[in-house]
This record gives sequence, structure tokens and C-alpha cells, in this order.
Amino acid sequence: MYAVIKTGGKQYKVSEGATLKVEKINADEGAMVELDQVLMIVDGENVNVGSPLVAGGKVTATVKSHGRGKKIEIIKFRRRKHHRKQMGHRQSYTELQITGIQA
Repeated sequence: MYAVIKTGGKQYKVSEGATLKVEKINADEGAMVELDQVLMIVDGENVNVGSPLVAGGKVTATVKSHGRGKKIEIIKFRRRKHHRKQMGHRQSYTELQITGIQA
């Protein structure tokens, strides 16, 4: 059994027991989180596709940790113009452990 959920502007395929990193969610570590934007639930041969969301679909997860991703270097450079700009960015994330899928 697996589901496709939407959180943080992205879509994720999740199953029970899976661990994934999503955009930062404001919740304490160890807290239970309900993700109610479920786009599709597949249980063997039974496929339930929402339009756009599955009615009554819910995925529960536990917050394992919060962190920041790998640093991305951004460099803007214009040749022969004495222009160089260097920046960096680290995206915050929340690591979730999926505990249940309900249709």
C-alpha cells in the first residue's frame, strides 16, 4: 500500500515505515503530523485517485528531526565588467517517518 501526498509544493510517494525529507513543518520533534492533501492511494489492485484530493484520505507521520540541507553555491559573473556576486543557500527540511495511511 502506498499513497501520493502533496506538501510544501511538492509531491511525494510514501508507504508505511518510509522516511522522507520534506519542506520544513512547524512541529516539535516526536510530534504526530497529519498530512491531509492525499492525491492518490493504491492498495494492491484497488486504486483510488482524487480529483484533486482523495475524500477522507489521510497520512499520519512522526517528526524525526529538523535540519538544513547541503549548501548550494550561486555565482553571478559578467566577463570584462568587473562584476562578480557570490551567494549561498541552505534549505531547511523536516524528516518524517510515515506511520499510517487511511483512505
